[in-house]
Amino acid sequence: MSDIVEDTPTTGQKFTAETLGTFVLVFFGCGAAVYSGGDLVATALTFGLTVVVMAYAVGRISGGHFNPAVTLGAVLGGRLPWNQVGIYMAAQLLGGLLAGAMLFGLGNGFDGFTAEGNMGQNFFGDQGSGYAWWAALLLEILLTAIFLWIILAVTDERNEINVALGPLAIGLSLAMIHFVAIPLTGTSVNPARSIGVGVFAGTDAIVQLWLFVVAPLLGAAIAGLTYPILFGQGAAPVAGSGLNFSGGKKDQFVPGSYEAQWNQGQQGGWGQPGAAWGAPPQQQWGQPDPYQQQPPPQQQPDPYSTPQAAPQPGQWGQPAPQQQPPAQPGQWGAPQQPGQQPQQPGQSAPGHWGNPDGDDDGRTQVRRPD
Repeated sequence: MSDIVEDTPTTGQKFTAETLGTFVLVFFGCGAAVYSGGDLVATALTFGLTVVVMAYAVGRISGGHFNPAVTLGAVLGGRLPWNQVGIYMAAQLLGGLLAGAMLFGLGNGFDGFTAEGNMGQNFFGDQGSGYAWWAALLLEILLTAIFLWIILAVTDERNEINVALGPLAIGLSLAMIHFVAIPLTGTSVNPARSIGVGVFAGTDAIVQLWLFVVAPLLGAAIAGLTYPILFGQGAAPVAGSGLNFSGGKKDQFVPGSYEAQWNQGQQGGWGQPGAAWGAPPQQQWGQPDPYQQQPPPQQQPDPYSTPQAAPQPGQWGQPAPQQQPPAQPGQWGAPQQPGQQPQQPGQSAPGHWGNPDGDDDGRTQVRRPD
């Protein structure tokens, strides 16, 4: 029997979510770059805001990657099984190409419009700012690695920030990256964004696409492999992720919430101290297996149905009886010894504290102070 339930997003739903999210990211981000006249602030904020909005909208379904580099970093970081990578990346490339095609078609609404060099494409060298190819390569690797470290840290299940702030932090980090890199390379950190508009921007843009595919994937791989080393793994990696290419469990329960999609049903949810919403518990190091059958607890006898044996002195949990000194003759409650003479007035009865004198009938007499 499959463990998949209705709350688990289907493969088709994840494909649709990633396609739509990537489409919105590329269409609005590159559209802002084209129609704002290259305004740096407007373009950077648009890219960041689209990630925020779409992560809130469909992040519960797919995690809101919208970027092949993010997907690669997630799988190498132990957050996603390899058997989902193809679905994610295909959807992202489709979304990027659809957005590029839409921008190309809408651009033709202007008389004399030419797409070459006017699609918000990435660039380096003579085709752009004059930035050297090796510098552009290193810049994109570095910025993508930083972007992935931020994403993996924000979505780490040990991170107790409010779940609603995660997409906001990721979107702001993308805007921050664009503020730096737009004047140099146009900012990629996303192969789907570069390919989606690059194929419509002319031959020179297509020739330069290799850098904006290779560099983001290298940066994501560095971040995904080093994050567990630098900051710890937390829960065990998802089955079939990281350097384990055996594939994950096809019937694994992954509930439809943003933090669960980023932790794939591990114990604990992103930003939650306890278990992820609806996720089955996973065994952690030093803890007993939650699925292992535990011996039944010892049944305690019912005090109302089964007579209890009186506790014996000296048993564990019972106080040891205190040894009482033997009663002295003449003390209250002590038996009188045969042949014993009654005490005479003026004689002290041993053991009678505060009774200096005693008589045979137990009456107390008061002596004169002389």
